[in-house]
Amino acid sequence: MKNLTLSPRLIPWLFVLIWSTGFVAAKYGLPYAEPFTLLSYRNGLTLIVLFIIMQVKKSIWPSSGMAFIHLMVTGLLIHGVYLGGVFQAIKWEIPIGLTAMIIGLQPLGMAFIAGIILHERIIRKQWIGLIIGFLGLYLVLFEKFDLAIEGFFTGFSFLAVLAVFGSLVGISLGTIYQKRFCSDMDLISGTLIQYLGAFILCIIMSLCFETGDILWTNAFMITLAWQVFGLSIGAVLLLMTMIKQDALARVGSYFYLVPALVAIQAWYLFDETMNFISIIGVLLIVFAVAIASSKK
Repeated sequence: MKNLTLSPRLIPWLFVLIWSTGFVAAKYGLPYAEPFTLLSYRNGLTLIVLFIIMQVKKSIWPSSGMAFIHLMVTGLLIHGVYLGGVFQAIKWEIPIGLTAMIIGLQPLGMAFIAGIILHERIIRKQWIGLIIGFLGLYLVLFEKFDLAIEGFFTGFSFLAVLAVFGSLVGISLGTIYQKRFCSDMDLISGTLIQYLGAFILCIIMSLCFETGDILWTNAFMITLAWQVFGLSIGAVLLLMTMIKQDALARVGSYFYLVPALVAIQAWYLFDETMNFISIIGVLLIVFAVAIASSKK
């Protein structure tokens, strides 16, 4: 099974552009459904679409039961724990700035863990790029950081903070687990099995802790369609391709661009201001990605 036929240089930028819409999609969808109920429908519909694609492409299933289990674990972490934590935190009204800053720790954490577990060599340029990107991220979210701190002391749920940290752990460990145990997976069937793992988790969470009610409005159906086709299929297949092709430090560095793009989208869609410091932060992030993605 061949990887996506896009240029390797285009794939990361297309991924970042699509992935960055996830916060907007969650914001539009969560007023109409509870987090794990929404994710159950999203994952279930994604499974159907991927199964159809699999039949057309004649993709092969994993060669062993252990490979199947590894894919299930990866999906549970990346698509279940990560998205479930983010969606639940947004539902609990944690400030988006604080959420993005916590998730923004991922590239540094992922590079560090990958160096220990996978013995990937992270060169000095990549460490410099990762650190510069982290500084740029905080500049982009500087004003929102003040609001987040104020919100923290005025009483949003501490469980929301734990949910975001759970998301951070889920996406970091899931990406590393993917690289360690699933690097030779078939792109379509492997992704389908990963979503099966996430689907089981979300169904259990929805049945145990949520009502399962949904308001089937046009807005909800549009955002659900984008979450399925744009994010769950488009962006995730791009991410799986990146993980197979590249070292985790370089893959992780691209995640720094996501909060910057989210800030730009918020400015355009919701009239949120971007000051001079935020613009400097965006430029630093772009510079950091260029350094951290360097192969020499």
